[in-house]
Amino acid sequence: MKTILVTGAAGFIGNALSGKLQEAGYEVFGFDIGQGDITDEKALHPFLDMKISHVFHLAGKTFVPESWKEPFGFFQVNLMGTVNVLEFCRKLGIPLTYVSSYLYGEPDYLPVDENHPVKSYNPYSQSKVMADATCQFYTRQYNVPVTIFRPFNAYGPGQSRLFLINEIISKVMDPAIPVVEVMDLRPKRDYIYIDDLVRALILSIDKPQGIFNLGSGYSKSVEEIIRLVLRFTGTSKEYRSKAEIRPNEIFDLYADIRKAGRELEWFPKVSFEAGIEQCIRAFSSNH
Repeated sequence: MKTILVTGAAGFIGNALSGKLQEAGYEVFGFDIGQGDITDEKALHPFLDMKISHVFHLAGKTFVPESWKEPFGFFQVNLMGTVNVLEFCRKLGIPLTYVSSYLYGEPDYLPVDENHPVKSYNPYSQSKVMADATCQFYTRQYNVPVTIFRPFNAYGPGQSRLFLINEIISKVMDPAIPVVEVMDLRPKRDYIYIDDLVRALILSIDKPQGIFNLGSGYSKSVEEIIRLVLRFTGTSKEYRSKAEIRPNEIFDLYADIRKAGRELEWFPKVSFEAGIEQCIRAFSSNH
């Protein structure tokens, strides 16, 4: 039996991952903000004697608009927190799975593969670019075995309404909201359902290290998501754009996921339509 440490265990991905690891028979220890500061050099000391054999590093600050207002905190947590975890793994000689994201910026070509240049376009993505590069540095210079996953837009039940899909579902299903308003209907993104993402993460325990994109391999626009939610909920609300374009907006982005298929034998199983239905069901059962 392997003993796993999950940082950010109370977050959207960390919570789902911890549950699936336990179901698979692993002993799981979690670290989250309620237990300490991931940037504190001593934060992980309580786990040094627990025979941890693998670490999943998910702790971090994630909300892009907030990163524009508080960049220092994002660099501190996302970069130095990652260095702290890498040091923990280096000292114990154990492998790390790191979840990266928002690295590619305006695409030079589509679909985006793992060799695409990384480009930061907000403080959050810059902090992740630096942390991603630092993981690669620790592999080269300290021989720390690191698997880097670069998931595109993860979604699923339990995610905060600050994120687009659950924001749309809550607006469509709230009778007090007469019109569904969003900033812009046009941007298209590649979405990966939480179960598919977690399945890939768990594969990294016993598979080769490397850098892997995770997504569906196609993109959906904000308008397509709204229309799908309206159809699945049987709702005929109007929707409209505020015509507000976010700073450095990207209008289309989707992943080349063939490397994960080749090397990890991973392929997404949950269609976008099925994932949206699951989110709607979860929202309905909680309201």
